[in-house]
Amino acid sequence: MEFKPLVGLSYEYFFTLANTLIIFLILKKILFKPVLKILDEREQSIKNSIEVGEKAKEEGLKFKEEYETKLNTATNEGHQIVENAKQRAEKKYESIVDEARVEAENIKTKAYDNIEKDKQKAFNDIKNEISEMAVMAASKIIEKDLDENKHKDLIDDFIKEVGDVK
Repeated sequence: MEFKPLVGLSYEYFFTLANTLIIFLILKKILFKPVLKILDEREQSIKNSIEVGEKAKEEGLKFKEEYETKLNTATNEGHQIVENAKQRAEKKYESIVDEARVEAENIKTKAYDNIEKDKQKAFNDIKNEISEMAVMAASKIIEKDLDENKHKDLIDDFIKEVGDVK
């Protein structure tokens, strides 16, 4: 048995090798450089898009943080406004109640004064009627007219003495 080489060195082999090398150089010059340039541009575009996305994300987080800060501030201000309104309402309530108490006390005092005046007026009216009756009774008894003013003064003194005794 004889061994034959698997690959023989012939002119076809060198020709094929030369053709492959020429095609590789032509493809490298014409095809690989533009394709690599397109791939690099695409890679750069993707990097730029990622950077823009990161910046947008950072701005979004910043706006979110500002929003939360403003929301907390607004909430605190709202609570403060409600507290102030409650305090003003309580002061107003106390003021109204105090005014009502003072007014009720004034009405009560006026009522007592009016009652006292009416009582005094009724007492004076009764006193006058009694003195007139006494003068009439005395004039009937004596059957002559007495000096009415003098008699009235005597009766008034008598009523005062009786009133003081009671």
